[in-house]
Amino acid sequence: MTSHGRSDLESFVLDHFDSEALVEDLAALVRLPSVAGSDAEVEVQDLAAEILRSQAAVVDRWDIDLTELQEDPWFPGSEAHRDRAVGVVGVTSGEGAPALVLQGHLDVVPPGDPETWQGLDPFSGEIRDGALHGRGACDMKAGVAANLAVMRTLRAAGVQLARPLAVHSVVGEEDGGLGAFATLRRGHRGEAAVITEPTSGRIVTATAGALTFRIEVAGRSAHGSMRREGVSALEVFWPLHEALRELERERNVDPDPLFGSDLPYALSIGMVHGGDWASNVPDKLTAEGRLGVQLDEDPRQARLALEDAVAEVSAKDPWLRENRPVVTWPGGQFASGRTDADHPLVGEVIDSVRDTGGPVPELGAEVYGSDLRLYAGIGGIPTLHYGPGDIRVAHGPQEHVDLEEVAQVARALVVLTLRRCGVRP
Repeated sequence: MTSHGRSDLESFVLDHFDSEALVEDLAALVRLPSVAGSDAEVEVQDLAAEILRSQAAVVDRWDIDLTELQEDPWFPGSEAHRDRAVGVVGVTSGEGAPALVLQGHLDVVPPGDPETWQGLDPFSGEIRDGALHGRGACDMKAGVAANLAVMRTLRAAGVQLARPLAVHSVVGEEDGGLGAFATLRRGHRGEAAVITEPTSGRIVTATAGALTFRIEVAGRSAHGSMRREGVSALEVFWPLHEALRELERERNVDPDPLFGSDLPYALSIGMVHGGDWASNVPDKLTAEGRLGVQLDEDPRQARLALEDAVAEVSAKDPWLRENRPVVTWPGGQFASGRTDADHPLVGEVIDSVRDTGGPVPELGAEVYGSDLRLYAGIGGIPTLHYGPGDIRVAHGPQEHVDLEEVAQVARALVVLTLRRCGVRP
């Protein structure tokens, strides 16, 4: 063994790691504004397929049949309108099923108000002080670039794996996970998977779920100067909002210590629409939000808890009793997911990080929904998160990722791949 507990072969392969090529790939991915549902969501997948082909991977690039997917009873939901979506999987040579899957998504959320970026183009991929900036740089194009760098490094070192490595590039993660779902439905599997979501150096073995809900509340319109003649949908909604706050409190009593948070199952209202004229009493209000799903909780039970809370308030209110709010569940429906913290994959990742000079990762859980629950659940694949970036800057202005951290993750994944897949003599 050589430095950091690596074998001579592992050190030889790491000598072919190209950090400049990794940064170039990441910048190219960030410069494509692949907001969920946009044409660029297809373009960025084609770029990933092109990079994989250049590294001699066998690439399956297919147009996802959205209609067929949405009719599947296990469809995970979506919020963005799409006319097209593309799946991309690259696989190395080797015998049997992939011993390891590296997965990442390339869709991003909108950049928000340009003013909050302080003069920086949200899709510039600009490098400042050792960090690459742009929407999706952290969540999670850096992770995808790290996955692609593993393929590049193996190719440069001339190594042939005994068992295949698969790289899954997906879209639609931000609004439900249709890309991961389509990939699994196409038959792509593996012995174990690492999703390179931003984890700040931790290994995430469990994620909470998140269900998108909509509540429609009716009022009665009247001239604003005669507001007592009407019933404001906004005022009618307020006791419902208070009930949802209480429901959130109840659902977060004694959370799993894996989270390191006292609010792992947040319930939040993200959009409120009401009224159609400033001087009218609003006769309708629509509120949309997300409900956190507890670890190992059946999403049907989570939905029932919210519906019961709304029904209880409605039964006590004279107006709502006669004008029942309507609760529906559009958009993304993320169940929770977990992999046993004692699974060998966890120790293998820890050893690979340590043996490439990185800090020994701590174990934890995340409060957001992710593709982990699809791979571990529907796919039956032991899956964890380990990737570059800090989730606290994801989806925000000035989103960025530290480039040395991206390189460190990629190097650890190279060693993990060599150990999981083996090398042909």
